[in-house]
Amino acid sequence: MITTPDEIWRAVSAERTTLVELLEKLPETEWDHASLCAGWRVRDVVAHVVLSSRPTVLSLLANLIRARGSIPRLNLDSAIRYADATSSRQLLTDLRAVVPMRRTPPGTTPADRLMDVLVHIQDIALPLGLEYEMPTASARLALERVWRTRWLFRAQERFSGFRLTATDTTWTAGTGPAVEGTVADLLLLVAGRNARLSALTGEGAGTLPERSLRTLG
Repeated sequence: MITTPDEIWRAVSAERTTLVELLEKLPETEWDHASLCAGWRVRDVVAHVVLSSRPTVLSLLANLIRARGSIPRLNLDSAIRYADATSSRQLLTDLRAVVPMRRTPPGTTPADRLMDVLVHIQDIALPLGLEYEMPTASARLALERVWRTRWLFRAQERFSGFRLTATDTTWTAGTGPAVEGTVADLLLLVAGRNARLSALTGEGAGTLPERSLRTLG
């Protein structure tokens, strides 16, 4: 179990390091490969991880105004601008620099930073056919955070009427037909990624409605 802020931040640093190691082996051409998020290239995902790891209030306010108050649009637009202005090598250098950082954007927590990097590693790894296994304890904490955070992913609303159950750790939520999978696969599901749907089992797995399966950024 990961419980204390220090444990969470150490897990964040470990996953950022994992992302650095994955990207170090990436051919230049694959930095422009599409990620799991519609409209996001690999380089845009990396730019977002860098920017969200070193937030400043002024930049967030300016970008929020530019995005007309939309957090998803803010995340995408600011990432694309930064990625377009920064070489792949510099993005990797910037990512290394934020590995130890312990900062959160206003209104978020260290658990959000852990969730963010866990999901974004898979946003890069899965489309490229790269192997990455989420640590179970980290994925469980991130899954619980997404489930309880109503303002962004709205997981409880989207999966209302289903019971989600992890098969590799103690975690379950909701009521209704069962949707079962590893905690990592459930995290991707509630975070709006559909790439691991085929790995889910249970009577509810094949009947999830469109509202549950739309891709989120």
